[in-house]
Amino acid sequence: MILTIIVFIIVFGLLVLVHEFGHYFFAKRAGILVREFSIGMGPKIWWRQVNGTTYTVRCLPLGGYVRLAGNDDDEDDLRVGMPVTLELNDQSQVIKINTSQKQGLFSGLPLQVTNFDLTDALIIKGYVNGNESEEKTFRVNHDAELIEKSGTTVRIAPRDTWVSSASLPARMITNFAGAFNNFLLSLVVFIILGFTLNGIPTNSNQLGAVTANSPAARAGLVAGDRIIRVNGQKTNDWSQLANQISKHPGKRVSVTYSHRGKTQTVKITPKTVTQGKERVGQIGIQEQVDHSFKARLSFGWQQFVSAGTLIFTILGHMFTHGFSLNDLGGPVAIYAGTSQATALGFNGVLNFLALLSINLGIVNLLPIPALDGGKLLLNIIEAIIRRPIPEKAEAFVTMIGFFFLLLLMILVTFNDIHRYFIH
Repeated sequence: MILTIIVFIIVFGLLVLVHEFGHYFFAKRAGILVREFSIGMGPKIWWRQVNGTTYTVRCLPLGGYVRLAGNDDDEDDLRVGMPVTLELNDQSQVIKINTSQKQGLFSGLPLQVTNFDLTDALIIKGYVNGNESEEKTFRVNHDAELIEKSGTTVRIAPRDTWVSSASLPARMITNFAGAFNNFLLSLVVFIILGFTLNGIPTNSNQLGAVTANSPAARAGLVAGDRIIRVNGQKTNDWSQLANQISKHPGKRVSVTYSHRGKTQTVKITPKTVTQGKERVGQIGIQEQVDHSFKARLSFGWQQFVSAGTLIFTILGHMFTHGFSLNDLGGPVAIYAGTSQATALGFNGVLNFLALLSINLGIVNLLPIPALDGGKLLLNIIEAIIRRPIPEKAEAFVTMIGFFFLLLLMILVTFNDIHRYFIH
C-alpha cells in the first residue's frame, strides 16, 4: 500500500512535471515571460527567482504547473482600495509592489491604491501615507516585482511579455511542447526498459535455452535448435510455436526441429500449467534473446510506436463504436494501474510510466478547448483567417472546454471508484 502510494506520486508527478517543463522551456525561448514554475501544489515551502521566473517547491508532491504571462491576472492580487507598499529605485520608478500582509519584507512607501495599469501604461496611483488630499502617480519599471498575497514574489506581466504577443509559430510550438515532452519521456523510458530487460526477445523459432529435465530436454532438444513444425503445423516464429505448444497440455505432440542442419522429429508430452484460469502446455524451452545495443534501442522504438498505434486505435474505436466512461481513466484508474505495475517490479513500473506518458501526450492534443490540442486548433484557425481571434471569444471557448473537462473528470472519477473499489 505505502509502496504503491510512493510510486503513484512519483509517476503522476513526473508525468505532469515533464509536460509542464515542455511549455516552460519553449515559452522562455519564445520571449514569453514564465512568471512561475512550480514543483508540487499547495502552499509553498521554498522559492527563488532567477531571470524573471519564480521557481517554487510546494508541499503537495503532485505534479506542478507553469504560469505564463497573459494567462493569469495581477488583479487577482492587486485591487483598487488595497493598501500596498512600494519600493522605488533611484529614478523614482516602482521596482517592487508588496500586496501581502508581510509589511516587514522591505522598508517602502505605504500607498492606498486608487488606480493601476501594469499591462500597458505601467503606472500605479494612490494616496501616500493615507493622505487622501493628493493622489500621486508612480511609474512602474518594466521588470518590477509583485509580492502576492500568498507571499510569492513574481514579475509583473507587461503586454509585450504575454503569450498573445509572441509570434503565431512560437505560440504553436509552446502549446505543442507539453505533449512533445511526454512523447520524448515515453520513448526514453521504453529505451531504458530495453536495457533493463535480460535480453530482447527475437520472436524466432530458434531456442535460446532448454530447461534441464524438462520434456524438451528429455526429448533431446538443446539451445540453438529450431522448431519448424508442431503436429504438422508450421511454426515460423516464437508466437506460432508457443501457441501450438500451449494448445496441447498433457497431450503427446509431434515436434519437428532442425539440429545443426539436420531435420528430426520427436514425440513430446507438454507439461500442464495453470495460467490464470486457463490450462496450457509447456515443454521447458525459452525464447532466443538478443543482447546487442542495437536490439535494445530498436525495442524501445518499436514499443513506443506500438503504444502510440494502440492508443490511436482505441480512440478511433471510441468515435466509431460509441463512447463509454469505461474507455477513460482518471487519477483513480492511474492509482489502480500503479498498484498492478508495482507488483510486477521495476520493469513493470517503467512500462506503465511509458504507456501513461504517451497516452497523456496524445490525449492532450485532442482538439478540445482548454487542452493543448484546443489551443492548437485556435492557432490554426488564426492562421487561416489571418487575424487574431478576439480575446473574449477565445476566453469563452476555453471556459466552456474547462467546464466540460471538469464535468467529465468528475464522472470518470466516480466511475473509476465504482469499477475498482466498489463493484
